[in-house]
Amino acid sequence: MKLLIAKDYDELSTRAATLVIETVKQRPVAVLGLATGATPLGMYANLVQSYARLEISFTQVRTFNLDDYVGLPRLSPDSFYQYMHRAFFSQTDVRPENIYLLDGTAHNLTDECVNYERYIEEVGGIDLQIVGIGRDGHLGFCEPGTSFESKTFVAKLTESTRQANAGGLQSLDEVPKRAITMGLSTIMSARKILLLANGQAKTDILRQALYGPVTEAVPASILQRHPDCTVILDALAAGE
Repeated sequence: MKLLIAKDYDELSTRAATLVIETVKQRPVAVLGLATGATPLGMYANLVQSYARLEISFTQVRTFNLDDYVGLPRLSPDSFYQYMHRAFFSQTDVRPENIYLLDGTAHNLTDECVNYERYIEEVGGIDLQIVGIGRDGHLGFCEPGTSFESKTFVAKLTESTRQANAGGLQSLDEVPKRAITMGLSTIMSARKILLLANGQAKTDILRQALYGPVTEAVPASILQRHPDCTVILDALAAGE
């Protein structure tokens, strides 16, 4: 595991974008696993700027997103579908046919999960998977107790996760209680993983995930077993 500590969020975002750009330049047909939430927004902004300066093209890149809510329409401004289009897809040359997003409104969620795993396999697997970490150590929506062997599945969300992800929703009641997410085995199958975390609120769980025992009680601790995982933290998240 490679640990990089940035002085602040801006530097974290720049370093993360640089790693993505290096991956795409080395392999223009790279398969990227993408994440949502507050932490990656700066990275996406840097990628958009690099594209605008003609420094990088994503035209051959294929993308797979970690997760999305169950039952939240894609046209909802709070859906991860809309997040990705606002933050990245609509501002670069990623081709629509190369974008794979989990559909939490699918008629048959079991088939949606199985097909997603099949799509990842058909493109040869994910080259770089970007993840954040929840305050309870979750990756994607793999909550504490999720099996390390899990593949894409429908997860029941804890109250703490729902509160943390309320975002622009007016009340906790509006936050879905389930999500469709890559499993921990799916995440770990990526050839390279990039974990991003910022803010003092993440310090304790990062200490557990990166230096504590590898346990399903802290899903992110499985990253200790990955052969090529880079962790980028800002100084607040790194703590002492």
